[in-house]
Amino acid sequence: MESLGESKDTNASAVLPNFKLPRKETFFQIIKKIWFDFCFRYSTVDTLKDKYRKSERWIRNQLALYEPPSRVLVPRAMIAVMDATRVGSEWFFVVRDPHQKENVYMEVVQYESTFCYQNALETLKEKSFIIKAIVGDGKVAVSWLFKGTPLQMCHFHQKQIVIRCITLNPLLPAGIELLSIINTLTTSSEKEFTVQFTNWCVKWETFLKEKSLNEKTGGLSYTHRKLRSGRDSIKRHLPYLFTFERYPELHIPNTTNSLDGSFTKIKNSIAIHAGLAREQKIKMVKTLLNGKV
Repeated sequence: MESLGESKDTNASAVLPNFKLPRKETFFQIIKKIWFDFCFRYSTVDTLKDKYRKSERWIRNQLALYEPPSRVLVPRAMIAVMDATRVGSEWFFVVRDPHQKENVYMEVVQYESTFCYQNALETLKEKSFIIKAIVGDGKVAVSWLFKGTPLQMCHFHQKQIVIRCITLNPLLPAGIELLSIINTLTTSSEKEFTVQFTNWCVKWETFLKEKSLNEKTGGLSYTHRKLRSGRDSIKRHLPYLFTFERYPELHIPNTTNSLDGSFTKIKNSIAIHAGLAREQKIKMVKTLLNGKV
C-alpha cells in the first residue's frame, strides 16, 4: 500500500509539467515585449498592430501600461561625463560612467544650468558615488562646484563653439588660421596647442582690436566680434582642455561622445514616433538611457 506522502509526490509530478504562469504575469511579459519593440526596434504602432494582430487602441493601451522597473545602482568611484540634451520641448540632464558604459543619473529639467550640475553631484554623493573627474561641454562656471575635482572640457564642443563663430569657411586670414588651429585640438598636446594659439593671438592682436562705427547706435564697436568670441572661448576653456593629460592614471575621456552617441539614438527613435504624449516620451527616453526594459 502506498503511503500518503508517496501519493502526494505522484500527484505533484503529474501536475508540474502542465503548470502555467498566472495570466497577469504572462500579460506583463507581453507588455514588456511590446515596449521593447517600440523603443529599441523602432517599431511603430502600425507595425505592432500587424505583429500582434491587435487594434491600434489595444497597442496604445499596452504601451501606456508599461512601467519601467526600479534601477539598482552600484556606488563606485567614477569619471562623470555630464551633459544635457533637448528632445522636443523637454530637456534631459544625464551623468554617465564612460568606463562602465552606464548612465547613473537622469533628470528632466527646464534647461541646462549650474543647478543641474549641483543637483546631480549632490544626488550621486548621497548614493555614495565618488566623482574622480568630470567631463563637460563648457559650463566652466560649474568649476567652483567641483573645486578640487579635475574638470575636462569636451574637445568636440570646443570645436563647435569656435566653428559657430567663424564658420567652416572663414574669409578672413585670421579666421582661416584659427580654424586650422582648432582642427588640431584632438591631435595636439597641451604644449603644442597652447603655443599655436598664443602665437596666433599675438599675431592678430592689433587686428582684433579694430573698431567700426555702429550705424544703429552711432558708437564704435569691435569690427571682428565673431572672431573675438571664438578667441575668447578658447582662452576661457584653455585651463580645462588638457586635464586628461595631467591625470593619465584616471583615463579621462576628452569628449562627451559616450553620451552624445546615446542622445543621437534617442532623437532618432523619438522622431519615428510622432505625436507622443509628454509622459510617454519621458518614459521612452529614460528606457533608452537605461539601455533595457
